Amino acid sequence: MNILIGGAGDVGFHLAKLMTSEDQNITLIDHDDAVLEYSATHLDVSTIKGEITSIETLMNGKVENADLFIAVSTHESANLLACILAKKLGAKKTIARVSNPEYFHKVQRKNFKDSGIDNLFSPSLLAVQEIKRLISRASVTDVFEFEEGKISIIGFTADEDSNLIGKSLRQLSEEATDHHMRVIVLLRDSKTIIPSLDMIIEPQDHLYLSTDIKDFDRVNHFVGKTLKKVKKVMIIGNGPLARRTAKLLEKEYNVSLIIKDKAECKKCHEQLNNTLILQGDPNNTEFLLEYGLESMDAFVALTPNSETNIISCLMAERTGDIKTIALVDNSAYTHISQNIGVDTIINKKLLAANNIFRFIRRGRVEAIASFHGVDAEVIEFILDEGDSVIGKQISEIGLPKEAIVAGVIRDDKGLIPRGSFVLSKEDKVIIFVLPIAVKSVESIFN
Repeated sequence: MNILIGGAGDVGFHLAKLMTSEDQNITLIDHDDAVLEYSATHLDVSTIKGEITSIETLMNGKVENADLFIAVSTHESANLLACILAKKLGAKKTIARVSNPEYFHKVQRKNFKDSGIDNLFSPSLLAVQEIKRLISRASVTDVFEFEEGKISIIGFTADEDSNLIGKSLRQLSEEATDHHMRVIVLLRDSKTIIPSLDMIIEPQDHLYLSTDIKDFDRVNHFVGKTLKKVKKVMIIGNGPLARRTAKLLEKEYNVSLIIKDKAECKKCHEQLNNTLILQGDPNNTEFLLEYGLESMDAFVALTPNSETNIISCLMAERTGDIKTIALVDNSAYTHISQNIGVDTIINKKLLAANNIFRFIRRGRVEAIASFHGVDAEVIEFILDEGDSVIGKQISEIGLPKEAIVAGVIRDDKGLIPRGSFVLSKEDKVIIFVLPIAVKSVESIFN
């Protein structure tokens, strides 16, 4: 597959990194020599210096042979124009990074489609949606739902007093059968492990389990956590992301928004209806405590400074039982959240890159998910007539040890299968797989 990426910044670089593991032919376009040199020395990609809106530059990148053109620069208008030009010049599919939420309205999306832009994505919008999903499941650090929750994969930390400490995966597997759950992966000392049945759960292990139930009280009972109902949320930030997050959350929660900039406060007052907007310094602990930090159920740090967000969340954790979410720009931070005490760290650029990665995957892939700090991904395959795995037990299909079936959706119902489960036509099979085994898994289901 020939893929042309316009913009070699964080999103473009991470996309290229994901795609090179798939043996794709990747070409990066950017006007900055430094980012192109960094990409060329760290990735197996071709690079072209130039503006992404330049027809000459696009032609140099052989856009007419591109199966996919992705414009991911920080300039929205340039991305839109580049995609329109790329499509006119022969690119088969185009995707543009945008920031304006109005562009996602149904009519606008059709207009863009007619202009040659097949898909849009917004890192900020994806981050807002992720924050809302995480707050709705306050006792977990990650949650990804397949087919509207028919199968969910959730992440949580085994605290010192957890019911799971000292138990083997074999014991948990036996206990979880009646609970419709299965532990599928373990994060220990920043290492992602698909564990053997004899592995013993240790304090501070971060576990992911799959379940076919929507009753999180039962899930929390199994893992030994209390499901806390979130009512009050405090957000610190200073820009559109904090504003959009508050606008989405204020429909369901009592939201307090701490803004440092006076002009941004004015914008918030104009756009928000049910949010308490306060002007103050998010680094001022006394100010946050004065305005109710200790009574909050969730704390979301969305300032432009990653370190400020992490430190603010750690400070909030010290006030009591509170869900913390920190926005970071440095992707390295996503691997340390559970180790330092922040419940969840999100990176909107990585969210965006992982979201559009699904457009270049081979085979009948329905959905792809990735979790923060986990060196693995979840892939949903749809079985079709003639697939070699149909009629076989899961234990017979030859899955590598670096992969595990997390769930199956059959006849609109979620199932947590064991090795004796027999696969059928039209099953949607959800696989948790480490990077080293992705190609092997794809060959089994293609």
